[in-house]
Formats: sequence, C-alpha cells, structure tokens
Amino acid sequence: MSSSKFDIVVYGATGFTGQLVAEYLAARYKGDGSLQWAMAGRSKDKLAAVRDAIGAPADIALIVADGGDPASLKAMVAQAKSIISTVGPYQLYGSELVAACVAAGTDYFDLCGEPLWMRQMIETHEAAAKASGARIVFSCGFDSLPFELGVLYVQEEAKKAFGAPANRVKGRVRAMKGTFSGGTAASMKATFVATARDLSLVAVLRNPFALTPGFEGPKQPPGNKPVFDEELKSWTAPFVMATINTRNVHRSNVLMGFPYGRDFVYDEMMLTGPGEKGEEAARRVAAAINAEKMGPTNGPKPGEGPSKEERENGMYDLLFVAVAPDGRQARAAVKGDRDPGYGSTSKMIAECALCLLRDTPEVAAGIWTPGAAMGDQLIKRLVDNAGLTFAVEK
Repeated sequence: MSSSKFDIVVYGATGFTGQLVAEYLAARYKGDGSLQWAMAGRSKDKLAAVRDAIGAPADIALIVADGGDPASLKAMVAQAKSIISTVGPYQLYGSELVAACVAAGTDYFDLCGEPLWMRQMIETHEAAAKASGARIVFSCGFDSLPFELGVLYVQEEAKKAFGAPANRVKGRVRAMKGTFSGGTAASMKATFVATARDLSLVAVLRNPFALTPGFEGPKQPPGNKPVFDEELKSWTAPFVMATINTRNVHRSNVLMGFPYGRDFVYDEMMLTGPGEKGEEAARRVAAAINAEKMGPTNGPKPGEGPSKEERENGMYDLLFVAVAPDGRQARAAVKGDRDPGYGSTSKMIAECALCLLRDTPEVAAGIWTPGAAMGDQLIKRLVDNAGLTFAVEK
C-alpha cells in the first residue's frame, strides 16, 4: 500500500449511486488538496462524461476496471488506499473485488445489504484481511448505518440514564420519504434467487446471528407481522430492511466485545400509529411486503434513480428505544435530510471512507461494521458533513 496514489477510488462511478458519491466528493471536498481520489468504471469515455457532468476537476484520474476482469481490479486496487464500491448486487459482482482488496491490504467500503454474501466473505477472508492489513467495511449506506449507529447512540444514553447499557433496544421507523435504491431491490431479488437454488441457505437468511459466526444469542422478535407495541402505544408493521440491519447490529455488538451483553435483543419495525387507523396501516404494509417478497418492484432499476428534487425532498426519522429491566426507557432519534436510498446513502459511504482514512487510521485490520470500527468519530463526521442528526428524546 506504500505505492498507493489515491486515498479513495470510487468504483462504479458511472452508475447512478456511484455518480452521486463522486459528485459529493467533488463538491464537498473541492479545494481539499490533501485528498487524492479517482473515479473507476468499465468505460473511460463514460467516466469522462460523468466527471464533466458533475463538475469534478478535469484532472481527476479515471481508471478503467471491470468486475469480469480480475487483472483490472488488481491494478485498480494497487493504486488505492481505499475503494468505495457501488457495484451491486455484490453477490454477483463483488467477490473478486473483495478478494483483491484483501490480498493487497487495501481498505474497502460498500453498500451491501446481502447477509448471505457477507457471511461468505467473512468466512472466506477474515483471517486473510487481518494478515494483510485490509479493513473491509460492509453496509455503509442506509442499510445499515443509521440503525447501527442509532443503537450505539441510544446505548450511550442508556448508560447515563440506567447506569448500564440495555439488553433490549427497539428500532422504529417513524417516517420515511423517498425510495429504496434500485440496487437494494436487485440485491433482494438476487438473494431470493440464491435461496431458491439452495434451500439450506434459508436457515442462514432467517438467523438473526447470521453475521456472527460462532456466536448465537437469545431468541429475537420475528418482526414479520403487525403487532401493537404496548410500550410505545402504537401499531407496528414489518420493516423490509430489518433482515440486514438487525444482523449488522448484532455483529457490531460482537465486534465491540459485547457492550450490549450476550443476551441482547434488538428488532426493527415501522410505527403506523394507534387505534384502528394504525392497525389498518400496519396490516396494509405487511400485506404489501408479503405480496412482493422480492423487494420493491415499482422502484428504480439498478442504475436508475430519483430526480435531484426528489432526493433533496426526501428524509427519514428513526426512533431508538432502550428498555431497562425495570421498564425505564432511554430514547434517541436519528434523522437524515435526503432520501434514504440515494441522497443520504451517497454521503454516508463517502464519509465512512474519509473517517477511516483521517479520523480513525488506527482501526485494526479485519471485516467490520462501520459503527464498530469508527463509532463516535463517525457519528460526528456524519453530523458535520452528511446531513444526519442524532438527538436524545425525553
């Protein structure tokens, strides 16, 4: 890595989300001469067109690399301290790149929400990453960063309020405006195709501890049907991204040495309100999820996305409730100022790479969740730069 020319290479910069990441770096870090970054993709002409369209400096390096050409990936990785990959579904297009980063000791960041593939990568590469010096960081977008950090944040408040972290935390989506990314939908579909081919994978997919090989915690709430939450006085509906977010939260707990306890219980649901209207809304959401199963089908396809106006008018509001054994609660909110799947996600993954590079360079090699690796430093960077807020609620 001593010969690295670039701090960050955005791989997939001609795709919709990759272009947003590159655009964010070009605008937010314009004039930051200490940051050397580059754009990578399959076509140099398309890269040049994107560079010009987003107003990036004319001297930004363009690297031709293709997931189907391992030699080109190896050459790209050799030039970089870190790679941001927006090229999914990762189970179809990501394995060679992770292997190349691990071999070279190059840091890697992605937007993965695919627990089966992540489990495979952990089992295949964890020891080699620790040996080479690579830090591999999955799930740096809306899945699962605001949720993972929300739990971390509310547990700090629980320590102040109760004197100890809570072994029960609830993640609740209060409001969300915007769409899931086309990549998220494609990843869900690829996961279901994989499980249809190999039914033994279903048990892994359903396991809340799929990303903690060697550790199995207590039984977790299934989160698969409408439930009235007595503590929050609201009906709740299943949340489609809970399948990946809960797994990452449990992995964080393990990676950090079980600060939440070995008996930690965590679930995610959508709040739909009290009374008959709340119940009706919860049942409607559950029916829609069960009908689709393959992820959002009416949203954008991979490579497509909402307009700039739609992204800027999007938002999300997440509530985290830590519940003490005696029933006392600590509450915190995490909010984002853009649509979750694109506008906010593109800022979050860029700041993850910068946080590891600049704020937490001492993080050990291995396969990480962002929160376990960078914690409070990452929260501060996201608040300062990426439009997120973290606040205690009474």
